[in-house]
Amino acid sequence: MNFSFFITSLQKTEAIARSSLIVLILGSSLLSTPVSAQTADPWNSLNQYSFAFNDFFDQLIVRPVAATYTAFLPRFARQGISNFFSNLDDINVFVNDLLQLKLDDALVDSGRLLVNTTIGVGGVFDFASDFGLQKHEEDFGQTLGRWGVGSGPYLMLPIFGASNARDSVGLILDTMFNPIQYQDNSSTRLALFLLRETDTRSSLLALDELIIGNRYLFIREAYVQRREYLVQDGNVANGFGAF
Repeated sequence: MNFSFFITSLQKTEAIARSSLIVLILGSSLLSTPVSAQTADPWNSLNQYSFAFNDFFDQLIVRPVAATYTAFLPRFARQGISNFFSNLDDINVFVNDLLQLKLDDALVDSGRLLVNTTIGVGGVFDFASDFGLQKHEEDFGQTLGRWGVGSGPYLMLPIFGASNARDSVGLILDTMFNPIQYQDNSSTRLALFLLRETDTRSSLLALDELIIGNRYLFIREAYVQRREYLVQDGNVANGFGAF
């Protein structure tokens, strides 16, 4: 559970952690140049307050809980939990595949959902990847960007972390398509939410040491670059050439 890294809903398996690692490394290269020129941040003062709030509670509560979770829960159990939430996320991915007219990806992601929900015991086992059905990353923020909606100003949301005006709207829609929200029992709903975010934060623990310099600026630039990469399906260029 990481109040400073809720960037995808972001985002929730080891594959996401690996992509985040790449982005953080790229972010560190960005910070070797004057970062103030990299991203328009008209709400900087408010964003800084939100970041400080998020970071305080992450260091005080969230990170220690995630570290304890990692230390005491066996790896195979953590992998099963990650797979379970990744399978739920495939519902949202499938919907956004269709909205972006990525029909081939929609076929793959619907196949993943079918395979992992059935023989994968509700998604605990990721047999779909073994069958060559690789997971995609799509959300409503990406869909809006796909159809020409600009990102708008950078925005650091309390609790939910790094975002922008477009992705904040997408977050609302992502939440509507999250099956956890439709659990009748509020205690179960809260428990699933906390478990999901704890698992996500635990997968990002190793990345903490890669954050260099000003934490706010580093996370901002890493977020902006990663979102651009996802919206453009990797067809973006940086100082080192096209990805």
